[in-house]
Order: sequence, then structure tokens, then C-alpha cells
Amino acid sequence: MARFRFHGLLPFLLLLFVGTLSNSAIVPFMGFFLIDGLGQAPWILSVYSGLAIALTVGTNRAFGRRIDGGAPVFPLIGLAAGGYALAALALSLSPSLPVMLTMGALGFGLSASAISTMFSLGGHLAEGASIDRPRFNAIMRATTSTAWMIGPALSFLAAGLYGPAIVFKGAMALGLLWLALWWTSLPRNATAKAPPRPVDPGTTIAPPKGLALAAAFVFCLSIAHGLTFSALPLFFTQEVGLPDFAPGTAFSVKTFVEVIAIFSTPVLMARFGLRAPLMAATLLAIGAILVLASVSTLPQMLFGAALEGLYYGLFASLGISYVQSFAPDRPAQATAMYWNALMISGLLAGPAVGLIAQISSFQTVIYTSSAVAALAALILLAGGRTRT
Repeated sequence: MARFRFHGLLPFLLLLFVGTLSNSAIVPFMGFFLIDGLGQAPWILSVYSGLAIALTVGTNRAFGRRIDGGAPVFPLIGLAAGGYALAALALSLSPSLPVMLTMGALGFGLSASAISTMFSLGGHLAEGASIDRPRFNAIMRATTSTAWMIGPALSFLAAGLYGPAIVFKGAMALGLLWLALWWTSLPRNATAKAPPRPVDPGTTIAPPKGLALAAAFVFCLSIAHGLTFSALPLFFTQEVGLPDFAPGTAFSVKTFVEVIAIFSTPVLMARFGLRAPLMAATLLAIGAILVLASVSTLPQMLFGAALEGLYYGLFASLGISYVQSFAPDRPAQATAMYWNALMISGLLAGPAVGLIAQISSFQTVIYTSSAVAALAALILLAGGRTRT
């Protein structure tokens, strides 16, 4: 189509896809490998996750400031891809706990920073090609969601057929492909420098209240999704009594609808703006989570999974544009705040699920997540009043 002037954007999207595929193939697998493969206690997973995510969050903040300042993006993506390949190499040679908590946490934590960097660069490249940033955000989000549909399934299938060690060898191959695409397709001088501040830069240093509330909204709705996502497989199989294939089927339906929802967001934004569709998605989240908490049959599960995919697809695509809209003079730092909110919420969701389920049940976890989604709606209302 004429409006999509893909000067360098198709190779960029391929690079984004391969980078996300690489991370998605390894991130969900690490917990399984740690507990099932190495026989470690579940609390060790929190140690690994804490190390990796702390590095990712810090790297995102540092890279965001550098990108807004006009630093080339090429070496930042190279560091992420190189860290991934080195971690995969180390674990393929010695799949052990010490390597996992050192090279694994360092390399995979660094590699996860690539998605924030790529979204920052992608928005800048899109504007240069006369494509609206929110529209290209949706395309990038659909690309990452598609990669997440494929990566975890590949890694767990390979582990089941050939043993867990094959996953790290496959990850090393993906890391080499990622590095090759980075080296051949990404311009060396590509930057995404922030536009000039509309006001005196000395007037404020801390993020404005609106940006902080936008990040808090993303955090709350993301942790509501994380609680539900983590609890549903065990709720379906252990408490409802659905067959073992049910969680995988629900995830496939959810992700399929999610991708469709993501592609619908540019039309919604053009007609209704950002806040109204986001509020609708948040209210839908509350309803979808309550539907999932009351599932007792497979058809009900599929209906709930479709609702979950619909709200999360809308949130995933609209949320990043919403956060960016509060910091037009610092788009890369706003993008880093968005991804950091997602990652921190993901880190907290796992232990919270275990604690609540230990005290009560997995169904209680899902009801709790609906309350967190309601809190997100209140924060979104408050954020709307502070925005200029």
C-alpha cells in the first residue's frame, strides 16, 4: 500500500521478529528448566528472575536516555543480541545453576532490553517514512505477539522430543541469526533523537504526574493480566477439572484474538482517540477476568480466552501510545517506562500467585486480578484529569 513506504521497515520488522522469537523461546522455558531440569526449589526462580529483570530495567532506563540524546541505536541492539548468543552458548556447554545465575541472567537480562530499543527506533523510522507512530506501534506489537505465539511452543516441543539441552543449542542458533540480521539490516548511524522540549528544559527533571500515572495504569493492568495468565492453567486443570490440553488451547485462542485486536487499534485511535478505547479495554478486562473465574466447561473457557485476547490486544497496542503521548519530548524514555512497567509487573505476578493460591485458591487469584484491573480503571480516570 502506498501509505506504507517501507524504506528499511520490512528488514526492521524481520529483525524485531527474530529478536522477539529468540527471547520468547527462552524466557518461559527458564523456569521449567530450573525446577524440572535442574531439580531446584521454586524460590530459586525468583532469584534468577530478579537478577535478569533488574538488569533489563536498568538497561532500558540507561538506553532510553542515550537514545533520546541522539546516540546510535546499532551498538545497543548488538549488545542485546550478543548477550543472548553468549548466554545460550554458555548454557549449551554447561547447563547448570551457577551458569544460569551468572551468564544466563546477565546475557538474557541484557537481551530483553532489545524490545524497548527497537520500539523506540521503530517509531522514529515510521515517522521518517510518513507512517503514524501509533499505527506502526500496532504493527510492531502484532509482530511481537506473533513471535510469542511461536517461540514458547517451539522450545517446549523441542524439549519434550529431545530433552531440555536442545533448547539452548536452538537458542544459540537463533542468537547467531539475530546477530546476522542486526549486522546486515540495521543502519550503523540509525538514531531516534528526541525532539526539542516545548518548554525550558530546566523547569523539571522528574517525569510529570501524567506520565507517572500512565505508567502506573500500565503496571496495574499488566499485573492483572499476569496474575490471571499465571493462575489459569492450574485453575483449569486442578480446580475446574478440565483436560490437560485445555490451557494450551486457551492460550492459542487468546493469542489469535489478541493479534486481530492489535490490528484494529489504528482505526479505533483515529475515530475515538486513546483514552476512550483504553477505558473500554480496561472495563472489558474486568469482565473477561470474571468470566474466566467462573469457567466450568471447555466452551466457557474458549469464550473467556477470546475476551482475554480482545482486551489484552487492545491494551498492548494502545498502552504504549498512551504512555508515549505524555512525553513527546522523551519518546525513548517513555517507551522504556512502558516496558519496565510490564517487566516489573511480570516479576511480581509469579510470587503473588503462589502466595494467594497457598492461602486460598487459584480462583481467588483470578478474582484478585479483577480487582487490580478495577484499580487500573480508576488510575486511567485520574490520569485523564492531569493530562494537558
